[in-house]
Amino acid sequence: MSWSWSVVLALVLLAAAPWFPASAQPATFDTFASQVSPGEVVPGADRFGPTQQSPPVAQVFRGDQLVGYAYLNSQYVNADGYSSKPIHIMVGLDTAGTIVGIKMVAHSEPIVLIGIPEKRVIDYMSAFIGYNPLKAAADGSGPPKVNLVSGATVTALVMGESITRSAVRVARLLGLGGEGGAVNQAAGRSIDTGAGEIASWQGLLEEGGVKHLHLTVGDVNRKFLEGGDPAAARFPQAGGDNDPFIDLYVALVSQPAIGRSLLGESEYASMQQMLSPDQQAILVAGDGIYSFKGSGYVRGGIFDRIELVQGAETIRFRDQFHRRVGAIAADGAPPLKEIGIFVIPEGSEFDPAAPWRLQLLVQRSTGALTKVFESFDLPYTIPARYTQSAAPAPGEGAATAAVAAGASAPGAQPGQTGPADASQWMVDEDDDDPLWKRVWQSKVIAIAMLGIMLGVLTLIFFFQDALVKHEKLFDRVRLAYLATTLFWLGWVAQAQLSVVNVLTFASSLRSGFNWSSFLIDPLIFILWCSVAVSLLFWGRGAFCGWLCPFGALQELSNRIAKALKVPQLKIPWAIHERLWPIKYIIFLALFAVSLGSLAFAEQLAEVEPFKTAIILHFLREWWFVLFAVSLIVAGLFVERFFCRYMCPLGAALAIPGRMRMFNWLKRYRECGNPCMRCFKECPVEAIHPEGHINPNECIQCLHCQVLYHSEQKCPVKIQRRLKREKREAFAQRIPIAVLPDKDGPEPQPDPAS
Repeated sequence: MSWSWSVVLALVLLAAAPWFPASAQPATFDTFASQVSPGEVVPGADRFGPTQQSPPVAQVFRGDQLVGYAYLNSQYVNADGYSSKPIHIMVGLDTAGTIVGIKMVAHSEPIVLIGIPEKRVIDYMSAFIGYNPLKAAADGSGPPKVNLVSGATVTALVMGESITRSAVRVARLLGLGGEGGAVNQAAGRSIDTGAGEIASWQGLLEEGGVKHLHLTVGDVNRKFLEGGDPAAARFPQAGGDNDPFIDLYVALVSQPAIGRSLLGESEYASMQQMLSPDQQAILVAGDGIYSFKGSGYVRGGIFDRIELVQGAETIRFRDQFHRRVGAIAADGAPPLKEIGIFVIPEGSEFDPAAPWRLQLLVQRSTGALTKVFESFDLPYTIPARYTQSAAPAPGEGAATAAVAAGASAPGAQPGQTGPADASQWMVDEDDDDPLWKRVWQSKVIAIAMLGIMLGVLTLIFFFQDALVKHEKLFDRVRLAYLATTLFWLGWVAQAQLSVVNVLTFASSLRSGFNWSSFLIDPLIFILWCSVAVSLLFWGRGAFCGWLCPFGALQELSNRIAKALKVPQLKIPWAIHERLWPIKYIIFLALFAVSLGSLAFAEQLAEVEPFKTAIILHFLREWWFVLFAVSLIVAGLFVERFFCRYMCPLGAALAIPGRMRMFNWLKRYRECGNPCMRCFKECPVEAIHPEGHINPNECIQCLHCQVLYHSEQKCPVKIQRRLKREKREAFAQRIPIAVLPDKDGPEPQPDPAS
């Protein structure tokens, strides 16, 4: 059959060829314009006008009246999310520069694709509607305060930042803010690189070259109490009111005197080599029980607990623009637990001579999957003695306009920002605690629970011969295990593996593998490790038959159906044998499409109902719910209908599962000839009529092993039991009565008797 599968794979690859891009082309507004109604981004509008090329903005009309403008965020700012791919959002502005509509048109964020409900993301973005960035910059109010999406903090932060930063650029380019649209230049002042001298830590604090924020446990608890969220108030930070929560320090170290004082000559010189002309850097240091680096501290990730805010500009830092510092060099500086240099990305509208603030985001868990956030501001204005009157150099106006348009460094791709050699700013993974480690520490109980489940399952398999001899006990054990898999592992912990994980893993091997991306979800990572091990021992059945929440949902619902006397359909073997390859074709098609477009393949992976039924608890659009419910209903009549014929994840696991090292399922020579009881009773019809088990289809439910050891159902065991009882009766010279099992074949009398 190998040649036939080669033909199928070739045909699938050929069919998917149109999806393979000849070259990666950056997305533009026109890429998505046909997918969005004008009224979705500018209420009341009925058509888009032609897209301008410079700047790339489309006028939006109601009849012949201009009512606003629409643009794509990723054409103006770096909108790369957790997936390191842009989150494309279409934004609508009215004629005064106010955001009036937002529509996410494309993304590759795995947490939104297979975890977070789209509605929560949409609700988050809607908080920016009504925000006018130029007016906010004029009155110093800054971006609106919004509730972040628990479980997708980094993604939400990138979305919010890209919306506000792109809005102010477009509004200024279109002149919607009048005089207020000009870039603030701090009353015509700039940084004086020759001012100042080496100073002590205390001296810098006193003059304001270093700013300090001290928060106590009481300060934080009061802020959450004032926030009005009762759940947050019920989980106060442990400790006394006066206990330190965090001491946060910030300074502009690209000013030479301040930088040399805090970093020392060697560290300052090293930092300067990383900065392009006129690029700025700040130092952030902290001590206490709360880390300002946060859960985004991971290679390629985002620091999700701090942001720099200046007027309408919000600047968030990625780890490639961060460098760890061991200690403060200034005399009298205290030992601090966390110290880092953060480079302001090129293309940011940042005026170092003007006031700005560092915003600290403090998060509090209010449940297994929910968090509440509050922010604290640390304002910073560089002392006047480090500034001078600014005289614009020839051509400076053009440079400012380029910055406002989001221009990148020479030779960079559209939307790309940062130092020419960003690799020199990559963080040593041994420094501090990365994101995955913090997440693992926060889920110790869930990890322990999963560890217990895996330990119990291992014992079940290793001691299956002893357990399956007690049919009722084994049935109760399996029922309890499946219930735990569905209710806790699936609906509570949301640890449902998906073919999307397989496609993402394969894509990462081609584009640059990074362990931290897979360590971010400990339960999913542990499950995949257990699957890898179980494939060598038992094949795919250990997961499909015991650890898949949707598989458990199908089997438990089918048990209820049987208890209610719902008729069970036995698919004829000739048809069944031709239906089970469908899932392999689905998987190969998804894999082929993922070679060209992982995002499109992830959308097609909705053929799995896992997201609807397990992750989102059926709270989705009606067509997704209808599809998932239809599969469950089909499973009431044909046990595990989806597993048998449609599951691409099962197909993906079956392929490497053929390499298993052991065969734990025992058979008799008589299996299949003449006895066909296991063939008839296998829940997924994984046993061929001739008696052998197909490991690709077996879910390791162990029902065949219950029959194998049953002296009341297995004909071989019945014959052995009869002979044994007759020998015992003969030895004791007492008669015995042989009653045939109602479900088993009629015992045949022994001619010798």
